[in-house]
Amino acid sequence: MFDSNHEQELSKRRTFAIISHPDAGKTTITEKMLFFGKVIRVPGTIKGRGSGKYAKSDWMNIEKERGISITTSVMQFTYKNILMNLLDTPGHQDFSEDTYRILTAVDCCLVVIDAAKGIEERTRKLMDVARIHNTPIITFINKLDRDSRDPIEILDEIEKELKLHCIPISWPISCGKNFQGVYHIYDKIIHLYKSKFRKNFLTLDSFLDGSLNEYLGADLSIHIRQELELIMNVYSKFNKEKFLKGITTPIFFGSALGNFGIDHLLDSLIKWAPSPLYRQSNKRIIKPQERKFTGFIFKIQANMDLKHRDRIAFMRIVSGQYTKGMKLTHVRIKKNIIISDAFSFLAGERISINKAYPGDVIGLHNHGTIKIGDTFTQGEEIKFIGIPSFAPEIFRLIYLKNPLKQKQLKKGLVQLSEEGTVQVFRPILNNDLILGAIGILQFDVVIERLRIEYNIDAVYKKVNIVLARWINCGNHHSLYNLKKSYSSYLAYDISNSLIYLAPSSANLNIVMSQNSDISFNATREQ
Repeated sequence: MFDSNHEQELSKRRTFAIISHPDAGKTTITEKMLFFGKVIRVPGTIKGRGSGKYAKSDWMNIEKERGISITTSVMQFTYKNILMNLLDTPGHQDFSEDTYRILTAVDCCLVVIDAAKGIEERTRKLMDVARIHNTPIITFINKLDRDSRDPIEILDEIEKELKLHCIPISWPISCGKNFQGVYHIYDKIIHLYKSKFRKNFLTLDSFLDGSLNEYLGADLSIHIRQELELIMNVYSKFNKEKFLKGITTPIFFGSALGNFGIDHLLDSLIKWAPSPLYRQSNKRIIKPQERKFTGFIFKIQANMDLKHRDRIAFMRIVSGQYTKGMKLTHVRIKKNIIISDAFSFLAGERISINKAYPGDVIGLHNHGTIKIGDTFTQGEEIKFIGIPSFAPEIFRLIYLKNPLKQKQLKKGLVQLSEEGTVQVFRPILNNDLILGAIGILQFDVVIERLRIEYNIDAVYKKVNIVLARWINCGNHHSLYNLKKSYSSYLAYDISNSLIYLAPSSANLNIVMSQNSDISFNATREQ
């Protein structure tokens, strides 16, 4: 039965991702948010490996060993009576495909920028993807307690390179060893950083009447007043409508490691970030207010529980509501299934749930039938679109140290490839297994996970492939000729889609020119 409080439940939800260049402080911010949400008592720290303390969102063994985030973590917590669905994405560029798909499942993004480094390459690429969907962006300039670039210079860079109009919400008072705090322009309050005074904030009146000199000194007080006067005259005022359209981005400053400014971010997400939004299907727009359930799979994770060798499918609910034991249609395989064991997440931990609403991310047990991009409904034959698979950029041939475990190797690779971070190709002329990935580190992760999770010792070596393109052709005669002439370059992916593996860009260009009625695609819709 449809819950009469459905609209109220929608208004209480925010689903957002945190994205950044590696080492900008993204995972630390996630930890502090969980701390504010009273999920954890003591935030973990990436640098705490020696003490056995790890970031809550980094739950895989390899993440703990290397001190990096390599898989998306989903965390649900409550802050000021608002249910926050937080997706902490991998910062390392080698795992970017996972992040790209995550951006299809959120309604808002928090972009973290290192105050000393400004806009970095990974941030630019992620923002390009976010801009495709016009995702609302909130920006946090981090590490103000270290030596930093001029704030105005960073804002100019954001406007120029990310094509976003900046709206400062808070403004830093100095930086590095002299970092004193921030002035919240809209709340008209100065928040002091690790102040030795009893007060941790000052009102605007104290700021203007000169008593601020007592805290900062006359010279710094005068400088801050002049700078703030300039900022408030030069930059536009915050406009929620423009923010929701992805035109402007509110700017916050602080220090994640010092747990300073994170509450400002959470408060802004509550006030400004949208409640669950609609999604486009191949037939129509699906709105969250609709009574019937719909959802799509944007991520699959193998072996979250090593004891049970399970595979979990992450579903974003788009409309209706989930109730324990409900019957859903798995549209791709045209099969009805009863979902009796869905759960919510706290990184590697999971909690069984009886009910969930649009915007929520729930986990389903996957016994090999669920794939990234699958749609679930209460009978309607639709498919949510816009969930891409990208052509890999690096290729390796994988083989066993013990050839007798070939069957286990194939099974392990199939399960790991279902997660979407590595792709497996089977050449049509032999039994080789070729891995394709965005970054070289992905191969190391696969080898290590095969060893830890499947007890398989495998190695990889270079192979003469530089480009991959999926084949799309409706002409059977043309496809037959392609297979006949270029069989040594053709393979099937895990979904049995035909793909061309080119040894050079020149080779690919020649084949494309000779087969003009065939499409060679760098992306494939899941």
